[in-house]
Amino acid sequence: MELRQMEVVVAVAEEGGFTAAARRLHVVQSAVSGTVRALERELGTPLFDRTTHRVSPTSAGEAFVQAARVALRAAEQVRTAVDVERGQLRGWVTVGTMQGVWGNLDRALAGLRAEHPGVRIRLRQAAVADIRQALRDGTVDLAVVALDRQQQRGLVTRLLSREEMVLVASPERAFAGDGPVTLAEAARLPLVDFAPGWAIRNAVDRAFRAALVERAATFEVNDIVAASELVRHDLGVCIVPETIAARFPDLIVRAFAQHAPSWKVMVVRPPGETPPAVAALLRHLSPDVRAG
Repeated sequence: MELRQMEVVVAVAEEGGFTAAARRLHVVQSAVSGTVRALERELGTPLFDRTTHRVSPTSAGEAFVQAARVALRAAEQVRTAVDVERGQLRGWVTVGTMQGVWGNLDRALAGLRAEHPGVRIRLRQAAVADIRQALRDGTVDLAVVALDRQQQRGLVTRLLSREEMVLVASPERAFAGDGPVTLAEAARLPLVDFAPGWAIRNAVDRAFRAALVERAATFEVNDIVAASELVRHDLGVCIVPETIAARFPDLIVRAFAQHAPSWKVMVVRPPGETPPAVAALLRHLSPDVRAG
């Protein structure tokens, strides 16, 4: 059994199909199918259940994938140890993040590339529950996310920024005055909300609960651009972090008088030894001045 065979099986399991795995591995689909069939013959058991719409691991396949991930990580550590001894840093770093949560990640990735061009990056954007699971099963090395206290359990965290959220609206939207608004006032307006599972949505939900204010979303979207377009055409208002509001200078921004939703953006990773390539990226992820 070879490491390449393990890599193929892991790719099929993570991508949910042979064609998608072939794209990820930059090989033809028949090569992926042939590798899996050969392993199944060698092991004497099917590793995947094949259906018309999806390929999913059998119980034996799940056990294989978990062990294969450990073996692949160990092999990567061996290669990294040799590269470090030679004064070179290579390998992959898989980074997780969520929409609306950036934490200057682009600058950190650019800095890592300039310092260590042999290190390659995978970026995965997903909901908070998926990111936490990926950190636990080792498919993500570190993540830049906004987690509440309970979600941080079992992870190593470092604060990058802390900021309050604001209300963004079209310049055509009329308000009673020029000062801050309250959550109760916002709840009476047509709201553009984000889908459940979004970090922004979680923070806004917590703030409304703490203020004992009921609200109902007029629109529910899953991307920031769609939210901004709805607001721009005065179809509703939206609550977002200040850094996101700053990306849309044509919209007006109103602070909250009290109980403002807020969030903390942090870099998180699993406990244990940090691989050199991951440690190099962590050095480029600096706290924002608002975190102080």
